[in-house]
Amino acid sequence: MNTKVLPLLALIIPMTWVGCIEKKIVTADSNQGLEQWLAKPISEREPLENMDFAAAPLSKEQAERFTDRLFRDHQQQVLRTYQQQWDSRELQLDGLNMPFYYQVVGDAPADGRSLYLSLHGGGNTRPEANDRQYDNQKHLYDQTLKGMEGVYLAPRAPTNTWNLWHEAHIDDFFTTLIQLAVALENVNPNKVYLLGYSAGGDGVYQLAPRMADRWAAAAMMAGHPNETSPLGLKNVPFALHMGALDAAYDRNSKAREWKLLLDSLENQAPGTYRHQVVLHEGLGHWMKLQDAVALPWMATHRRNPIPEKIVWKQDDRHHRRFYWLGVPEEQIETGGEIHVEYNPKNNEINILSNYSSKLELLLNDRMLDLDAPITVKYQGKTLAEKRVKRSLLSIHQSLSHRGDPDLAFPCVLTVIDNERVME
Repeated sequence: MNTKVLPLLALIIPMTWVGCIEKKIVTADSNQGLEQWLAKPISEREPLENMDFAAAPLSKEQAERFTDRLFRDHQQQVLRTYQQQWDSRELQLDGLNMPFYYQVVGDAPADGRSLYLSLHGGGNTRPEANDRQYDNQKHLYDQTLKGMEGVYLAPRAPTNTWNLWHEAHIDDFFTTLIQLAVALENVNPNKVYLLGYSAGGDGVYQLAPRMADRWAAAAMMAGHPNETSPLGLKNVPFALHMGALDAAYDRNSKAREWKLLLDSLENQAPGTYRHQVVLHEGLGHWMKLQDAVALPWMATHRRNPIPEKIVWKQDDRHHRRFYWLGVPEEQIETGGEIHVEYNPKNNEINILSNYSSKLELLLNDRMLDLDAPITVKYQGKTLAEKRVKRSLLSIHQSLSHRGDPDLAFPCVLTVIDNERVME
């Protein structure tokens, strides 16, 4: 129907009918526009922000449907690029290679399989020594896995440096591995777990907080935290296992420090810094697999991709988005902290602290009522009460960034200088 006739129709039919007609036209245009856009090869697609249909307002039901459609397209693109590498068990990114081993155990649950990313020890040593550690990690927990379900995936670090599991490229490798496991092995993105031993434990200390929005839980075995902070572990259950006699690099004393830190954080915010810390008496660096109890402990937890309270402490490996928050690249500060919470009952968001002059609030219908005004506050002071608009463009941008359907957001509000709010 030509939208130019709508004013004439309004003279002869009820306005509620006009609203329905307008909604159907928008829906039809969005559906047709999206399908035509998706039908083109990626190299021939115009930027979605240039397409009028991408900015059209959507209903809740439309947003859900388009999220599913865009996610399936994203998966297809990931598989076109990486499935051959998955099949050959060697992922390639930016000139680096990450071989990996995986096995599937147990029957697949109705809600999808679990994924365990298991990081080997070693570090700044000969490649052959790290290869041996990699081979060891492949089957380290076979006995424990017999009573479990899931995909157990042990990657081989792309480098042989002391910080082999927390170099900047690791985050991108793991993001891609997770997306491939979801697409090819029926993994539930809310059941992804991280664990590692020795140098692999060093990596868990670092990656668990800086990639917290990916994990359902994490387990650190016999590693060292170096300079990292546990603040980002809010909402990520964290197991820490250490031989009580493991004194090299002060690993045991650091484990005791982290127990006190985690106890304090949990006491201040009960239920948000869940943890299991065990120092195994009489044992050194090798814990004789007593640490294996961490795997069934992790399996009892699920990721909440939209927690009501977030603490985001920016690592020196920068991330532009974290759960339902975003900061422009040029605004990111290493060590910068953002504390934000939302309240579904009051349909509001309260920014408790924020270092960035631009803070993106990514919203979906599982968080707040997007059809009602949303109140945005800074330290309790109301900045705005705004109605938001769902759009294809916002959904596409969030899916493109992380490829995770549970981290897809149809609405974005931007807080400027902690004083005003823009859509």
